[in-house]
Amino acid sequence: MSATSGLRIEERPDRLVVTLDRPEKRNAIDADLIAELHQVCAELEARPRLLLLTGGAAGIFAGGADIGQLRERGRTDALAAINSAAFARIRALPMPTVAAVDGPALGGGAELAYACDLRVCTARAVFGQPEVRLGILAGAGATHRLPSLIGEGRAKELLFTGRRVDAAEALRIGLVNRVVDEPDELLAVAHALLDEIALGSSLALRLTKLAVDAPAAAHPQLDLVSQAVLFEDEEKHRRMTEFLERRRPR
Repeated sequence: MSATSGLRIEERPDRLVVTLDRPEKRNAIDADLIAELHQVCAELEARPRLLLLTGGAAGIFAGGADIGQLRERGRTDALAAINSAAFARIRALPMPTVAAVDGPALGGGAELAYACDLRVCTARAVFGQPEVRLGILAGAGATHRLPSLIGEGRAKELLFTGRRVDAAEALRIGLVNRVVDEPDELLAVAHALLDEIALGSSLALRLTKLAVDAPAAAHPQLDLVSQAVLFEDEEKHRRMTEFLERRRPR
């Protein structure tokens, strides 16, 4: 287990477990935490593994950006893409990522969850984009990731009104993949989902993620090239041989 000032990081053979660790600030996302997330991304880019991102035991995932810092930022800070660059880097990580959300995920905190491939939450989780009520827009990914997750109409409603979405609605509209009744079970369920993902071929997972995230214009060429690579992979031959041997009559 390693630690930084705003994150706790647990290394496992096939994954990193990254916990936001600013409970006194409701896990608000400040510049230091963004820098630490960049370090996590650098490690996972250099040695690809699964990622589990969570907010710890405080009953909150992330209450948004640090408003004190945000108030003082000017146009050059906005153009520097401080939060959005880190979240885009998380989105582009080679291997699948899961956000485990307990309690509020608001503003930048919600956008951090959207940057992950999958989301698991507790029954007390809430998601929301209050930016317009603070005189800004959701500039760290929600304007394009939220429509792709829940559809344009629903996304516009949430972005225009700042209305919060509870766990039941989040599951119904496809914002989250699973809802856990008991907070104590959240990490176990998230790890079980990652365990299920980890049963797949690492190379197949990486290429599948690339294909799903690629723009429409890249298909079907990207799929064909990726499949050509996988067809020559020794892992594919081994897995298919084992599958056929299991089915062979004894």
